[in-house]
Amino acid sequence: MKKLLFLLISTSLIFQSCLRDNEDPVAVSPLMGKLDSAEVGGAAEPNQVWYDLSSGQKTQNRRTDWDLAFYAGDQFKVIINSSVMMAAGKIPNATDISQVKESDVTELKKKVQVANFDPQNTTFIDDVKGHFPTGYTAISEIAINDSDNAVYLINMGKNVYEGSVPIGSVVTGGTERGWMKLQITRAGNSAYKIKYGEISSTELKEYTVNKKPDYNFNYFSLINNKEIMIQPLKEKWDLCFTVFTNVIEGAGTYIYADFVTDNIVGGSASYQVDIPANVSASEYYNNFKLADIETSKFNFTDQRTIGANWRNPVGTNGLETYGDRFYIIKDPEGFYFKLKFLRMTNEKGVRGHPQFEYQPL
Repeated sequence: MKKLLFLLISTSLIFQSCLRDNEDPVAVSPLMGKLDSAEVGGAAEPNQVWYDLSSGQKTQNRRTDWDLAFYAGDQFKVIINSSVMMAAGKIPNATDISQVKESDVTELKKKVQVANFDPQNTTFIDDVKGHFPTGYTAISEIAINDSDNAVYLINMGKNVYEGSVPIGSVVTGGTERGWMKLQITRAGNSAYKIKYGEISSTELKEYTVNKKPDYNFNYFSLINNKEIMIQPLKEKWDLCFTVFTNVIEGAGTYIYADFVTDNIVGGSASYQVDIPANVSASEYYNNFKLADIETSKFNFTDQRTIGANWRNPVGTNGLETYGDRFYIIKDPEGFYFKLKFLRMTNEKGVRGHPQFEYQPL
């Protein structure tokens, strides 16, 4: 049975609904638990952090390390990198990728965009709920017949911002990463074959990606022309801290910093506990036990249960983490945890250093 590395946490009672980010976390009575942080890397939030609650282990990668993720389960699904604002659209009437030229995509480039306040641009990103075995993907499920697989225009999104950022602010994207054309077919029953290149080039690169069933996805960098390890084994992580392309109803796609997703593809799920008004938030959290879990509330089909709901970046008292809520998480191996967020910045007020406390139930 898994064991957590415990440490003592001492904090003071919470009676307000939000914690000001420039204050120390308010204390609770001494208890066994774990206090940790996810090093997203500062105000440009360059990293994705994959966190396993049962071991306390975390791995990280730079957001630009990968471009495509190939589902390792039964379906042939491919997703694009939401954290760098990628988008993908079918090139009309294109069947031979080597014949695609700049004039074929001039108008399409104006549409295959992210965060341009066009409600129609949601068709160019993957389903934000993240249940990809069944959910929509911008690149259609790879068909058995090669001729049924479209050629896509790929907006490669944006690089990590490299300039200075004012304290308390965040910048989710830097320079443009350019465009590519892409076509994906099946290679037998357990592999994908990709062809890709610059828009006007007749010279194409090819690569075969073999499914690794111990993982949710195989990852590939079109820019660096190679596979890369990103997520841990599918049962060895629960939460991802990342920049995220989300959808605002009626306004299309939007970019969120400080986002947290659940590993729903691997079997993780969570729900939010709202603390009643006029009670001690810390006591309510401390007293919450395994018997209090409402299993019907776990969301196994939407990775955004925590999302950006844990923080208020424009609070009236400055950057805030909400003290009137916490989260119950079920990991892929059936363990339960309660987790609350304490800060969204480091001690200097720089974002990209979220701090949280959690305990097994």
